[in-house]
Parts: sequence; C-alpha cells; structure tokens
Amino acid sequence: MAVASNFATAFAGANMETFLCRTFRASSLAGISFRPNRNRRRVLERGVVLNPRCEFGSDSLVQEEKIKSRASSLSALELLKTSATDRYTKERSSIVVIGLSVHTAPVEMREKLAVPEADWPRAIGELCCLNHIEEAAVLSTCNRMEIYVVALSWHRGIREVTEWMAKVTSGVPASELRQHLFLLRDNDATQHLFEVSAGLDSLVLGEGQILAQVKQVVKVGQGVVGFGRNISGLFKHAITVGKRVRTETNIASGAVSVSSAAVELALMKLPKSESPSARMLVIGAGKMGKLVIKHLAAKGCNKMVVVNRSEERVALIHEELNDVEIIYKPITEMLSCASEADVIFTSTASETPLFLKEHVEDLPPVSPKIGGLRLFLDISVPRNVGSCVSCVQSARVYNVDDLKEVVEANKEDRHRKAMEAQAIIGEESKQFEAWRDSLETVPTIKKLRSYAERLRLSELEKCGSKMGDDLPKKTMRAVDDLSRGIVNKLLHGPMQHLRCDGSDSRTLSETLENMHALNRMFGLETEISVFEQKFRAKTEQSQ
Repeated sequence: MAVASNFATAFAGANMETFLCRTFRASSLAGISFRPNRNRRRVLERGVVLNPRCEFGSDSLVQEEKIKSRASSLSALELLKTSATDRYTKERSSIVVIGLSVHTAPVEMREKLAVPEADWPRAIGELCCLNHIEEAAVLSTCNRMEIYVVALSWHRGIREVTEWMAKVTSGVPASELRQHLFLLRDNDATQHLFEVSAGLDSLVLGEGQILAQVKQVVKVGQGVVGFGRNISGLFKHAITVGKRVRTETNIASGAVSVSSAAVELALMKLPKSESPSARMLVIGAGKMGKLVIKHLAAKGCNKMVVVNRSEERVALIHEELNDVEIIYKPITEMLSCASEADVIFTSTASETPLFLKEHVEDLPPVSPKIGGLRLFLDISVPRNVGSCVSCVQSARVYNVDDLKEVVEANKEDRHRKAMEAQAIIGEESKQFEAWRDSLETVPTIKKLRSYAERLRLSELEKCGSKMGDDLPKKTMRAVDDLSRGIVNKLLHGPMQHLRCDGSDSRTLSETLENMHALNRMFGLETEISVFEQKFRAKTEQSQ
C-alpha cells in the first residue's frame, strides 16, 4: 500500500491526480494468474489503470494555457524554461512502461494493438520523435503489448505515448484504450520487465518463450536510433535476470509455455481412455506450432497432421522427431484435414480468421467416444478462429485467455518458486538502479577530467618552454608522468564522491549534491544546460 500511496503522491505533485485516479483493479484473472497471489496484489497496487473518465487534469491544462498567453512571443524553449524548468531539472529522465497485457485487456483489444516485429524499428522512431521521449522499445507478444520509454517529462510522455497508441497503432479512441492500459514508472517499470523476462507475469509460470521474445527486442533494437543506452541496458539486464531465475529456481519445470499449456488443456478435455487415439491437427509450423508438436509427442501422441504453407519447416521438425509420424499437408487442404481431426491447434501469423462459423458447421461430427465435440485450441494473436465459431454446438473454442484451467494445480509449488524468483529480481533491480544512477554523474566525471587535463597540458607546456627545447626525452616523460600523477591524486577524492554504484552507503541525492557542487566550483556545464540541449533537439525534430 505504501508504494501505491507514493505513486498517488507523485501523480498529484504533477497536477495529474484526476488523470490517474484509480488504481489497478484485480481482474477476473486474479487467482488464476501464474504469479502468486501475494505478489500479484503487490503489482496491482503499484500499477495504475488509465480511466477514461479521468482525463488529464483540467487545472494543469488551464495553467499551461495561461503561461502560453503570457509568453506568446517567446520561443517554445524559452516558454519551457520559464514555466517548467524546475520540474524538469530537479528530476532525471524516467523509465516508463505503458501498455496492456492478458491481465488487463481481453484478446480482442490486444490484437488491435499488436505491433508486428518488422514494425518495431518504425515504432521506436515514431515514439522518439515525440517531444518528451528520448528512448523507446516495443515488446509485443500474444499476451502483451508494452511500450518502454525514457521520458524527459514522465507525465507529458505518458500523454504522448497514449495518444500515439490510440491514433497511430490501434485506431481505438484514447478514452476506451485507457480502460485497459497499465502504467509503471522507474523502479516499478524495471521490476515489471524483470518479472516478465523471468516468466512471472506470463499465464504459464516460467514459460520460456517470453525470454526469447525479450532477447528479440534487443536484437531488433541494435542499431536503431532511439534504442538508447538506458533502454538497451534495461533489456539486456532483463535477459540476465530471466536466465538466472530459470537456472536457480527450476521455475520452468512442467507446462511452461502457451504451447505446452494448450496441449495440457486439450488432453484435459478429452476422455483419458481415448486421448491416445484422438486425431490431432496442427495448423502452422512456426515457433509456437513446433512447440505444440513437440509437446504432443512428449505426451505420447505418435501421429499427427501438420498444415503449413511450406513443407520445409515440417520436414525439419520431422527430422528432430523421427519416431513420430508427421504428415504434411498444404494450406489449401486445411478444411479437408479439419474434417478428419478431433483436436485442431492453430498458430499462424494470419491477420484474418482461418475458421469461421460456416466452415465449422460444414465439418462432419467427431466420434462420440471422443466426446462428440471438435476442439479448437487457438494460440494465435490475432486469432485464427473467429469468435463466431463458439456458437457452433459441435465445437469448443479455446484461446490464450482460456489456458487458466491448465495452471490451477500445484499452487503451493508455483508460489514457492515465484518467491525465490522475486528475491533474485530484488537483487538484480538494485544492481540495475545502481548502474543507472551511476549514469547521472558520468557527464560531470568526463567534464571534470577534461578540465583537469586541459590545465595539466597548459602548465606542462609552460614548463617545457621555460626548460628549453634541449630537454632530454626521458626527463620530459618523467615530468609528464609527475603531472599526471598529481592530477589523478587530486581527482581521486572528488571522483569517489561521484560514484553511485551501490559500493558504499552514499545515497543518490548525496551524490547529485556533490555533482552540482563540482559543477559550480569548476564552472562545468550545468544540468539545466544539458536539459536545454535535449529539448532543443526535440523542438528542432518537431519543426
């Protein structure tokens, strides 16, 4: 509750209390989420849902309009300096995550906001063109669509990202979108990504595919302008956390992916005596489809039909599972294959449904021994099986939101593993925050060293001119080494007081006070000037 209270105080301090007026509510998935309930409550408390009835604070907007009217002749930069310099320069840039997941939004909403991997660089570029966004990354999977940004002004950045998501990505009105969005800032945002990478925020605890997806964010982001030092460092650290949690807690044992959970659910719905003889059809042989095939084989299914656009992928899977009979069929024969299947798994990248009501109604009935119902396990986003198919009496459709049935067992074991993982995440969060805190003083350290080096070289040149040109090189090297040694010893104390890497008890505020003092004493570039440079660049971009 303390975290939620601090969050509310921070928002109120920025005149945004009405914008973020209700805290994260436990959704219908609470209790079936794969993170333990106690941890789930903590995350729900620290998160914020953006309520459509709670628009941006009118007081804040009115005040800004007054400032604009009083300073209409000023440039955008000068206006900013007169109205909000203190707010910007007293706080560093914030890491913010804003998005929606299986815990906050139904699949219908998630599929509207899904950003294909090929569009991630474009999305990063568009986000970084926003006035208050410095860096960005996109994590878009079947269970979540999350935007991570480094914002010059976090509350203005939130507004810009929300509007971008509404107008550019989904076409969903911002008022409707805010019902499903969650928001986390700085340490909470960091911890959230670490939990995601560790598999604690997934429908299936410890599922491995999300770690591969986090790795893909880094791979795609390499070389993309806007995937900067803070965001890149955050995601790389998240990969380390995900690996460590899986190594030290054995959290990945059992059903640990959406694909394996889909197989578990299908077998739960079939009569146990008939499940070995059930006719299995897998549509799509990509990453998800391959995992479905492997899990089916692991559960004793030694024959299945796989429909895919090309035979090459199916052949490669068959080579890995040479003791399983895998029959390839082209996509053109999908409906005829479906007519002979009892259980159908779909996992393709199709943006339109493969199965509609009229398709399924025309399929012949399955054997009463199997239960008389044809099962569709749709683990794709966007969905491959239209929602209208649920109306067909002879069929049952399950999508990624229905996998909760698979994970109701072994709650105590999941809780224990998750608590162990949380301890690791807590340690790693402190390490990352210490690393990020250390970045605050890097410019001052560089400027101080540069200042000292200029003085040293200037005095060395004067010394050399007095001693003449015939000075032996050995003597000159000794004088040079002497000057370097003196400078390094003089700088050692100030540099120690600029360290903020968690190696001592010094707090960030103390370190920043030391940084400001050194800036003043040596006439170094101030933090305000750094901010002005950043905002000037943003202003030029927008123009």
